[in-house]
Amino acid sequence: MLPADYSLFVEEFRRCPNAKWIMKPTNRAQGKGIFIINRLAQIKKWSSNPRWASIPLKEAYLISRYIENPLLVGGRKFDLRIYVLVTCYRPLRVYLFVHGFARFCTPKYTSDVQELDNPFIHLTNVAVQKHGEDYNSMHGGKWHIRNLRLFLEATRGREAVSVLFGQIDSIIIHSLKAVQPVMVSDKHCFECYGYDIIVDDQLKPWLVEVNASPSLSATTESDRVMKTTLLRDIFAVVVPPDFSDPSYKV
Repeated sequence: MLPADYSLFVEEFRRCPNAKWIMKPTNRAQGKGIFIINRLAQIKKWSSNPRWASIPLKEAYLISRYIENPLLVGGRKFDLRIYVLVTCYRPLRVYLFVHGFARFCTPKYTSDVQELDNPFIHLTNVAVQKHGEDYNSMHGGKWHIRNLRLFLEATRGREAVSVLFGQIDSIIIHSLKAVQPVMVSDKHCFECYGYDIIVDDQLKPWLVEVNASPSLSATTESDRVMKTTLLRDIFAVVVPPDFSDPSYKV
């Protein structure tokens, strides 16, 4: 976390001098403020900005290794958005929504350092991609996770894909267990999380981030149908089946 851990990052950077790193502000969304670096001079210039002296923790930047070998479909980078409902932390009770989707970049991927500043190549966020000249508003740059799985089974084999999705399930469970001790467990509360997962060319999944209260706005008709189904499924779980308050109206 920067700026607090800047010296630790410098040590790590020097151990991996040829790596690329991605920086993201902790209090923003939709791809805003994200950039990629491959030279320490870039971050030194950024860190020398006088504004750093007054940056509160909530405006800090998270920095991590950039996955330089993403799995590509049609030459394009993508990530997965998976919805997870948690109704209780103690004991942990988790529901995985089956209708997630893959978000695609519009241009073909390249690891060329000359393109590090091109957000359309590196950032899958719809809020970013919709401003690209190749953006297709009909499908919104999205692919149902079921279709992605069928494609991967045809190209990589069913067994390998089964292992991949099992590892994704494991990532979700381990991340929730990691925060379990500090989460308030209230029977009157629930949370829907949006997990963003990227897969590398070895079919290894990596957790990008976990979004609390993910956006439910729809960019296409299929997106609207999916998110309507998501909300319906959530309330089918959290609203007791015997709920019958006559004063309550939908």
